Amino acid sequence: MSLSHKHQCREIITKAICGKGRKFSTVTHTVTPPNGPTSILGAWIINHQYEAVSAGDGIEVIGTYDINIWYSYDKNSQTDVAKETVSYVEHVPLSYLDPKHRTSTVEVSADATQEPSCVEATVSAGGGSVIIRVEREFAVELVAETKVCVKVCTDGCGDYEDKDYDYGSGDGDYDDLDPDLLDDEL
Repeated sequence: MSLSHKHQCREIITKAICGKGRKFSTVTHTVTPPNGPTSILGAWIINHQYEAVSAGDGIEVIGTYDINIWYSYDKNSQTDVAKETVSYVEHVPLSYLDPKHRTSTVEVSADATQEPSCVEATVSAGGGSVIIRVEREFAVELVAETKVCVKVCTDGCGDYEDKDYDYGSGDGDYDDLDPDLLDDEL
């Protein structure tokens, strides 16, 4: 393309979010305390740690957390706390992926949008263990170098200072919007 054309474009290499995904899951764990539980007095998840790694068509979140169960035993005459550390690998598929990203520059990250939490704890039918239902949710991003195309002003940018550009559809008046109501995070 010669420099005399009215419109020119250039490709710029930049770091950008090239992939995104989100996954909500419910998992069940079975914890067997040293004493056969009679009833569950409380159950909670603590010490959650995780990291993200690239894995084929998605991102894997690899982590651990501790399950603590406060329970009664011996016909509700004694109490104790059972603790078990659980390891997990959660595969989060990417709902969007830029196919033109440079794979050698990939960086991945995960954010627990819902920390693992116990939503139900029951004594098993046999009475020797506790069944825990845990919910968790992760949002993941893949950042990499990619190319973007920009228009180049051949006569300098001063040519466009007095021009009005309409980037919207023109079907709404945004002057009445309250900027305090806008969400800064996406």
